Amino acid sequence: MSETKYLTQEGLKNLQEELDKLVSVERPNISQQIAEARDKGDLSENAEYDAAKEAQGLLELKISKIQKNIAAARIIDKSKLDNSKVLLLSTVTIKNLKNKKTMKYTLVPEEESDLKNGKISVESPIAKGLLGKEVGEKVEIKVPAGVIPFEVINITI
Repeated sequence: MSETKYLTQEGLKNLQEELDKLVSVERPNISQQIAEARDKGDLSENAEYDAAKEAQGLLELKISKIQKNIAAARIIDKSKLDNSKVLLLSTVTIKNLKNKKTMKYTLVPEEESDLKNGKISVESPIAKGLLGKEVGEKVEIKVPAGVIPFEVINITI
């Protein structure tokens, strides 16, 4: 049994859209590339054929992985989450106690992370350090640049 993947409704929809695109657009394109390369003759020395077959293998692997993630998906209902402490899907405002800068992040499943939009993976060092913390708590989080002290300013769902 594969491990459960917690996703938002939006995250599941995005995965399904990506799967549909790979199956209905990318798969036929690669099949056509293989057919065109095969028509060029001797397959033993045909680099185009080898490249297309390799691309097909990678595509099928990606399709399989997405299908497994969809099958193992569990939708998180935001309305049932507690906002007294930092959890998956919490939007947390934190203050870096070294440089006094304030940052706001939403903790999301790894598949949905998007730093440009303030969504960080729950698997990231900062998110792991914040999980379970409450407003006013101070925490030191080890990041690649060293250990940084943060204070939880606000938590919303």
